[in-house]
Amino acid sequence: MPGTNPRELGLLADCANCFGLCCVALPFSASADFAADKAAGEPCRNLREDFRCGIHAQLRQRGYPGCTVYDCFGAGQKVSQVTFAGTSWREAPETAREMYAVFPVVRQLHELLWYLAEALTLEGAAPIHAELRQALDETERLTREGVDALKQLDVPAHRGAVNTLLLRASELVRAGQRGKDRRGADLIGARLRGADLRGADLRGAYLIGADLRGADLRQADLIGADLRGADLAGADLTGSIFLTQPQLNAAKGDAATRLSPALARPSHWPDTRSEPKPSSRPRRGRGDRGQPRGTGRRSRPR
Repeated sequence: MPGTNPRELGLLADCANCFGLCCVALPFSASADFAADKAAGEPCRNLREDFRCGIHAQLRQRGYPGCTVYDCFGAGQKVSQVTFAGTSWREAPETAREMYAVFPVVRQLHELLWYLAEALTLEGAAPIHAELRQALDETERLTREGVDALKQLDVPAHRGAVNTLLLRASELVRAGQRGKDRRGADLIGARLRGADLRGADLRGAYLIGADLRGADLRQADLIGADLRGADLAGADLTGSIFLTQPQLNAAKGDAATRLSPALARPSHWPDTRSEPKPSSRPRRGRGDRGQPRGTGRRSRPR
């Protein structure tokens, strides 16, 4: 029976044992996230012969920040070393198409394993630990199926069943905290500086470019929340539920941002506390026209 440690479950990406699948199987378009176009099945121009990235240490500087916020949750090495028994698409080109097809499937299953493993560590979810364990064992079993079974797997149905359990776990952990329900909310560019979001349901919320400086996000459910460009400087994320490293990597933070031990401070975050920038606009009080400051109303980023 697998444990709940991400390393034991093989959920940490191990590029040395992967055939560069995320750099070949997945497509991307020239944009602020990627410096060039790449079709699915086409090796990235930066992929070396040893399947490693030639600009890994300079991805942001070279125009590939999108790569820094992607995580396969260990699916790359699972497909490379287990599903295809260590034979690469270069060695056996006839397997390439199938390899690229099952990689996204296993990646979704590994992401579910990550959430299930975390749920099993939450004391508040103890009443359903047995069900969570069963779901984890079944999901792990599916990741080891053969190519044909993986291609035919009804991933949405499996995700739906697991998500029902994860939602119950979240509700149990957040019970009694009266957190705000912002599930799936459009909070793009929202002014939430210093907001009390303890125990909030932010599942799938759009927090792109939101100002969350100094916000209290303890025990908030952040599964699937889009934190691209969100400012987490000084925010407290200790004990937040289902927050992943890719989400953090897509956000901004500083030395004062508090994280749970399982999460690493992104390397592009400054090592010092962020100093507030002086405003060139006069502050509005409640007697001025417009919305009073600090209401948390949405505003689109410019």
